[in-house]
Amino acid sequence: MVFDQVRQRRLSDDIVDRLEGMILEGTLTSGQRLPAERVLAEQFGVSRPSLREAIQKLVAKGLLVSRQGGGNFVAESLGSTFSDPLLQLLEHSAEAQRDLLEFRHTLEASCAYYAAQRATEPDRARLKAAFDALQDCYARVDEVTRAEEGAADARFHLAIAEASHNAVLLHTIRGLFDLLKRNVVTNIGGMYQQRTETRDMLISQHRELYLAIVEGRAEDAREVSSRHILYVQEVLHEAHEEAQRVARAERRSGR
Repeated sequence: MVFDQVRQRRLSDDIVDRLEGMILEGTLTSGQRLPAERVLAEQFGVSRPSLREAIQKLVAKGLLVSRQGGGNFVAESLGSTFSDPLLQLLEHSAEAQRDLLEFRHTLEASCAYYAAQRATEPDRARLKAAFDALQDCYARVDEVTRAEEGAADARFHLAIAEASHNAVLLHTIRGLFDLLKRNVVTNIGGMYQQRTETRDMLISQHRELYLAIVEGRAEDAREVSSRHILYVQEVLHEAHEEAQRVARAERRSGR
């Protein structure tokens, strides 16, 4: 019988595993600057040469970027699911906006379900901060801009994704963050014009979703999230139909 020789792992490989885990779980985010090598080596309890070797391995994998005299950063590309040109196409396509809502319907309901099951106290604290910021936007109805409200809405849903403790869901939501933010900005303008009760409905739905998650009611969280997106779809479809009717009437008037 022949046995393979046991190979001793290098310390740098353990450091690579630790940093990769932090990127995967979302502790380190795209574009984030790592602490200085001296500080990071102290935090990990390793030598600077071992840390430097680990960083070089992660740079070779495309996970980190080293800038001369500027430190080490998580690669920006990790935070982008779609390229900027594709984002522009998606943003200006009515059909793509509909497709995005359908995608959100599935994705965010799953995030809410798992967040209700798995959220820790730090997760709940971050979720509360995001919810409070969104509530503040709703309260300042005559002062807040659509862009500010859209960003707060997207950050709230991102906090839910973080609380889901599912790396694939989290990185998908993070990669779509800019698109989600723009989608919300586009949606709320048309929705507020279409139905006067829309703002009150969104406030109620977000509060219901927040409470279901922090109280650990997973099935309720999934149902509320699903109902929220279905409501958005319904109002936007109604607005689209109304716009088409107006356009037809104007064309007839111009005959």
